[in-house]
Amino acid sequence: MSVFASKALSLLIHPLVGALLLLTAGWTLAWRWPRVGQVVMGAGLLVLIVPSLPPVADALYRQLEQAHPPVAARALPAADAIVVLGGGLSAPVPPRVDPDFNDAADRIVHAFRLYQAERAPRIIVSGGRLPWADTPPEAFTLRRVLMQWGVPESAIWTEPESATTYENAQRTAALLRERDLDRVLLVTSAAHMPRALAVFCTAGVPAIPAPTDHRVVNSPRSVLGYVPSAAALSRSTGALREYVGYVVYRLRGWIDPEAVAAPPESTGAVCHACAS
Repeated sequence: MSVFASKALSLLIHPLVGALLLLTAGWTLAWRWPRVGQVVMGAGLLVLIVPSLPPVADALYRQLEQAHPPVAARALPAADAIVVLGGGLSAPVPPRVDPDFNDAADRIVHAFRLYQAERAPRIIVSGGRLPWADTPPEAFTLRRVLMQWGVPESAIWTEPESATTYENAQRTAALLRERDLDRVLLVTSAAHMPRALAVFCTAGVPAIPAPTDHRVVNSPRSVLGYVPSAAALSRSTGALREYVGYVVYRLRGWIDPEAVAAPPESTGAVCHACAS
């Protein structure tokens, strides 16, 4: 399946898309079968409203993040390299003159934090571009940012060809084999870590999770914190993509559950090769 096809099909699991399809189908059915149409439109409203509730979004994200709680940079073990996955920056396309940081930009910040803490002597930035996008690979943008922050170019290796997490793992594994490197610190968003770690371990990369970008925090919720919002809908959509993505990767054989050991108390699940 092409990257375009997989990205297009993934839209079907978005609550907003599902709600629009149900509302359209219900409106069409109501012309001939009013009660059936009303039920279908009611289902469409539920599909839209329920994921838009902040408590629902937090519950979905918490289930993903709880296996990989935050760990201070200096509390993590040393490794041969820090692997940071793309998804946190957008290329400086006009009218921008600098890269644009999004909600997942914590990834590159945390990788830099680990480098400063001397957890590894090099950073591998992994991320290409979608086939239809006329922008530089994200790995090049990540390298540019790290160099602006003072990381020597010689300490930054790029993997600019991958467009999916599976390709991230496969191409990074090949790069590590070429350079005869072993253990790495894997940096990505906490909600993405279960799938990313599993696919990296399956690819034979001894990876230690270094999660960041935790979205669920322990803070009091005001009355407005229960009101449906676009932000909550976006979080629910991201969480659902991770749940479905993990299942799809399992079905395609890209994840071997036995490749990941039981989670230790300090660093979460880890490859069997790093568990000892």
